[in-house]
Amino acid sequence: MPYFVKGRNKPKSGDPRWDRFAQRAKDEGYASRAVYKLEEIDRRFRIFAPGRRVLDLGCAPGGWLKFAAQRVGDKGAVIGIDRFEVAPPLPNVTAYAADLTQPFAPGDEFAPFDVVLSDMAPDTTGVRHVDKDRSAELTRIAFQWALRLGKAGSAFVAKMFQGPDFHTLLADVKKHYGAVRCVRPEATRRESYEIYIVAQKKRHGPESDRGS
Repeated sequence: MPYFVKGRNKPKSGDPRWDRFAQRAKDEGYASRAVYKLEEIDRRFRIFAPGRRVLDLGCAPGGWLKFAAQRVGDKGAVIGIDRFEVAPPLPNVTAYAADLTQPFAPGDEFAPFDVVLSDMAPDTTGVRHVDKDRSAELTRIAFQWALRLGKAGSAFVAKMFQGPDFHTLLADVKKHYGAVRCVRPEATRRESYEIYIVAQKKRHGPESDRGS
């Protein structure tokens, strides 16, 4: 299923959607304003630490990659996967072009991961129930990657449009993580119906280690 590449349709200066977060991202050298959503989540829940390994799903245009790489430092590693080529923003980042709906081999050697991220969103149609269904599918895909490659005690952070499937997926996440919150960061646009699931303290190691 096709998914949205973060920042591909981001507003430019003069656009009514332009705001202080977009200006700040431009001033500080980040690819999009979405980085400040991750910054707030990290500030509140401390998901990053030096030396950790991070997997960023749907990583274009690279703002989350850069922020995560700065937080984990030279002894950490950040792996990004997207359907489009993404230039690694820092030396401790490795980026792959791959379809997340298909079996994936490159990058598995970096597993297990301390943090699995997903800021993926669907190509929006303007039909809310369709967009929400597509968002739920993407978040479910990211969740399966987190189960497969996240270590015991790891964190999972994913964006999802609030819709009929939201609470079902949230209940599934709670089965596998000891602490789960729903967050709407300040940098989220007022008209958006997205929300972030922040799950920590994964109860078990990678699914492959458990014979699943």
